[in-house]
Amino acid sequence: MSKLIKPSDYKSVLSVYETQKAIGIIKRTFEDNLSAALNLKRVSAPLIVEPQTGLNDDLNGIERPVEFDIPETKSTAQVVHSLAKWKRMALHKYGFPVGEGLYTDMNAIRRDEELDNLHSIYHDQWDWEKIITHSDRNIDYLKKTVKNIVNAVCDTQDKIKSVYPKLSPNLSREVSFITSQELEDMYPSISTKEREDAYVKERKTAFIMQIGDILKSGKKHDGRAPDYDDWKLNGDIMFWSDILNRAVEVSSMGIRVDEKSLDEQLTKAKCDNRRQLPYHKMLLDGQLPLTIGGGIGQSRLCMLLMEKAHIGEVQVSVWDSDTISDCKEAGIELL
Repeated sequence: MSKLIKPSDYKSVLSVYETQKAIGIIKRTFEDNLSAALNLKRVSAPLIVEPQTGLNDDLNGIERPVEFDIPETKSTAQVVHSLAKWKRMALHKYGFPVGEGLYTDMNAIRRDEELDNLHSIYHDQWDWEKIITHSDRNIDYLKKTVKNIVNAVCDTQDKIKSVYPKLSPNLSREVSFITSQELEDMYPSISTKEREDAYVKERKTAFIMQIGDILKSGKKHDGRAPDYDDWKLNGDIMFWSDILNRAVEVSSMGIRVDEKSLDEQLTKAKCDNRRQLPYHKMLLDGQLPLTIGGGIGQSRLCMLLMEKAHIGEVQVSVWDSDTISDCKEAGIELL
């Protein structure tokens, strides 16, 4: 356990029984709100992919996928880290038109994740992807999409508060936009996480843009794989949590790479070896649609809307003995 935030005098607003009911309400409501806001259709998604396809998400490039052999197929499979690349291929194969997209339940195992209030080795999110035109590949379209997602979150907040009036989350619909370089310029002497906390604490809801490239300091704001988001047209949606007294990232998203940005980013990331993978070849040859997409954390959204202190209160996972005992001491009931 790397770090556990223990809110003073913490007690869950909802009982475990009420929590289970509320999770169902939140997930059903948000799915409806999101699909209506972005014109998305639900699809089924894989839990495993073959590594040679290049479809698995490499995250920051250091996380190890869960991998196993399949005797019947005489091949190897990996549990997905996310569906960032698979979704774009699916839109192409399924024949989605411009202006429409898909969403799906994504379940992953991230074995190298550091465990804390917001991180578990079990990762659940809504993955979504939408086909756009070349003229949509701009900051204004990105910001409009972010605002639609935030409104879908806040509409879900209104619903769960109407069912459980004793809940009082206060997520703001007003989104403040800032680039990672502007954030570094504003707070040059503190860490990335401290910058996010300082900025979001004042603004409540923020979208931190342009993540993945190197800043003036010679460091990255955060790591991003080079082959899904365009680093000039991406970002993280963050909300302020009064319970944890910190910013909580709920979504990583962005306009996806086209041929030009993929070519540039593969070189910058020293990942030119990926150019011959089937997915990357299709992208570089212009065979896949232009898209925007992202992931929205299911457990994190439930945490925020139910004023929970730990992700283990809304999902079942595996925890180390220190986490279990420390949470019990802090009044945090892990599922």
